[in-house]
Amino acid sequence: MPYVSMFFGIIIRMFHNDHNPPHFHAEYQGQRGLFSMDGSMIKGNINSKTAKKLIQEWALLHQEELMQNWQKATLGKQIDRIEPLN
Repeated sequence: MPYVSMFFGIIIRMFHNDHNPPHFHAEYQGQRGLFSMDGSMIKGNINSKTAKKLIQEWALLHQEELMQNWQKATLGKQIDRIEPLN
């Protein structure tokens, strides 16, 4: 699964031909979560409040790019990397 971005030990990924609704996957210290495009965790076991807050902040800054990547992924096209949170 291609990674979209990495920041502060968090890895953001998207699957090609994944199921709706649009979402992305995040991993932090071996914990994983599935997130909506606004950065809300739909399911998963990321327990760090700080990591979840950083993921949400990043997602809100890059919602348009995330949706463009979602469209590319559903078509089986190469997705773009998105700038990390600084």
